[in-house]
Amino acid sequence: MTDTIETGTTEQTEQVSRIIHVPLNKLKKSPNNARKVPHSEATIEALAASIAHKGLIQNLVVEPEMKGDKPTGAYLVTAGEGRRLAYLLRAKRKEIRKNHLIRCWLDTENDPSEVSLDENVTRENMHPADQFERFHELSRDKGWGAEEIGARFGVSPEIVKRRLRLGAVSPKLMGIYRQDGITLDQLAAFAITDDHARQEQVFDNLSWNKEPWIIRRDLTASNVPADDRRAVFIGADAYIEAGGTIIRDLFTEDDGGFFEDSGLLDMLVTEKLREIASGVLAEGWKWAEACIDFPHGHGMRRHYPQLVALSDEDEARFSEAAEAHDALIEGYDSYEDMPDEVAAKAQALSDEIDAISAKRSAYDPAIIARGGVFVSLGSDGNAKIERGYVRAEDQPQVEAEDESDGIVSEDGEAVGNEDADGEDVEDADAAKPISDTLFRDLTAHRTMALRLVLGEQPGMAMIALTHALVLDLFYRGFGKSCLEITAKSEELGIHAEGIADSKAGEALAARHDQWGAQLPSEAADLWPFLAGLDADSRTDLLAHCVSLTVNAVKVPWERSTGRIEAAERLAQAMSLDMSTTWQPTARRYFGRVTKAHIAQAVSEAVSSEAAERIAPMKKADMAEAAEQLIAGTGWLPAVLRTIVPEPEGDEVEQIEVMEVDDAYSIAAE
Repeated sequence: MTDTIETGTTEQTEQVSRIIHVPLNKLKKSPNNARKVPHSEATIEALAASIAHKGLIQNLVVEPEMKGDKPTGAYLVTAGEGRRLAYLLRAKRKEIRKNHLIRCWLDTENDPSEVSLDENVTRENMHPADQFERFHELSRDKGWGAEEIGARFGVSPEIVKRRLRLGAVSPKLMGIYRQDGITLDQLAAFAITDDHARQEQVFDNLSWNKEPWIIRRDLTASNVPADDRRAVFIGADAYIEAGGTIIRDLFTEDDGGFFEDSGLLDMLVTEKLREIASGVLAEGWKWAEACIDFPHGHGMRRHYPQLVALSDEDEARFSEAAEAHDALIEGYDSYEDMPDEVAAKAQALSDEIDAISAKRSAYDPAIIARGGVFVSLGSDGNAKIERGYVRAEDQPQVEAEDESDGIVSEDGEAVGNEDADGEDVEDADAAKPISDTLFRDLTAHRTMALRLVLGEQPGMAMIALTHALVLDLFYRGFGKSCLEITAKSEELGIHAEGIADSKAGEALAARHDQWGAQLPSEAADLWPFLAGLDADSRTDLLAHCVSLTVNAVKVPWERSTGRIEAAERLAQAMSLDMSTTWQPTARRYFGRVTKAHIAQAVSEAVSSEAAERIAPMKKADMAEAAEQLIAGTGWLPAVLRTIVPEPEGDEVEQIEVMEVDDAYSIAAE
């Protein structure tokens, strides 16, 4: 088992003569091995892969195993236990035999414990940058992919891909990394793009704060994040197929990253929305408009589908399907708990029930003939299809009243005009109309009586008030109320961009549409509808209409503060908490105030120490950092806070939910 090779010097001859080849099954772990914590499985896997592709690069150091004064024929591995385990792993996989010969260095002169310690201590791992660049060279020069490189070095393809990306970072930045000028996390942030010039430009423009998220933000400033509603709507596959590029950093999952070409993305979104609009247009609508953002200032009246009676056949099938579905799901908590066959039947029945239920409402064919549809992109990345909008020029024309001649009074009597001298025309004929002066006199008395009686019937007053508000807010002038109460709803989009797509804006729009779908299509049918509602529903509708008239916007040119003070009292009465619908972000708030305001906000929400840490940053970086620090704290700017006055002494009033009649007495206090 001993090989001797002739060499040029005595020392070389002596060293080579110690190289021996030992069968694998004759090698044992040495009790003198300094490493007590075993090698990781990943390390053994890597060593096995390396040996399989390149052979044994470094000999094992062994000593003979002794039993008393006699050798047993086995050898103890003083240095190279990891390589021994790698060979055993290969034997287990039947890549080699159990008696495969292993090249070893026989050392009987040195202390085995010292040799083992020396091997593990007297060495230095190569700098990670060297490894990144060598992997990159193997890929570039030899054409090896991540799978091939991973197999040769015993690492996963995913790790190889990350190291290849790191190896492609600008040589300038790699040199800075070698000199500990940036961390590995920061280097990885630069790898989000392959553009060396862009990488170096961002690095040169960084302040002292080189957080990885800041680097990624600056590198992708003109890109669209993968969670943007446009990116969600189109999807990565369709975007890439259209020639777009998605850039990802080393730690981004496959569904993350940034869509590099925002112009291409907008074009794809618009085209897809137009395709959907074309499909909706086939329903018979006069027009269908596709737009990424819904045009909230359209000024059109919206009509909603009306209830339609099902046919006898559909009613019978609906009952049968509902009974069958209930029988199938009885005893189960969800479809997941059911056998596959039963779950499939239950799902099919549920779909059929939904399809029949959809027939219970439909648009008036006349509305479809003159109305249209908006197809826009919702905040969740799904298309919003909103039907039933009618342009002003397509609304039926209401015949104007002839004010030059007689007007018919409510009791059916015709009313005439005075003569040129201002005197009443003689009533020579009972069929002739009464004078305008008398008509005005009589209707004034009637108005006074209506006021008196209505004030004694709060329930009827609520119907009349609701009727007036609903006419203004839902029917847009098609229909008149006898109450001199008008509802004006300020378009908030002119004051705050994107507010309609905010959490509160979408919730309010959904509530409005729910009511709109229940109201009759014609204004003339509104009063009996309101009178037929139960008290709770009528109160809810009134509250919704009143809510739409609130205007607490402070514009620069307005000097009076009375309206804003009234809004504050209203907020206090309702204990308004703006943190449930609004959160401060760099775009929404911090990027629009001074650095002093940002520091004050962080100090209030987090700590003065945190504010001091970000104070030296540039304004944009400071705003981004503040957004991260304050997220989830519930902090609000002073103008959005609701300060509820603390009660004095024992005068603590507890606000309770009251009946409608009780509310009038409180409103009068």
